Amino acid sequence: MQHQNSFDGRPTVPLGRALKGFRGEIARIAADTTVSSLSADEIERRLIELGFVEGAEVQILHEGLFGHDPIAVRVNGATVALRRREAMAILAY
Repeated sequence: MQHQNSFDGRPTVPLGRALKGFRGEIARIAADTTVSSLSADEIERRLIELGFVEGAEVQILHEGLFGHDPIAVRVNGATVALRRREAMAILAY
């Protein structure tokens, strides 16, 4: 579940794979066009507008009943609902 994708070598996990109760800090956004019909740049822009920026504190508060999707994520005090496929672009440690 962990990846060596951060610049400083700390292991990261895609937020889309984290479980309810996970707390961490955003390492970076790594948008991929395979998760959406949107371009990687558009996915990254939308996540940044929602507050998912490097260094922001994140916590998974809730998971949907079916397939644990969507997830409710607290990011710097705001609560945002995301599909797990979208949250895969957010790498946290």
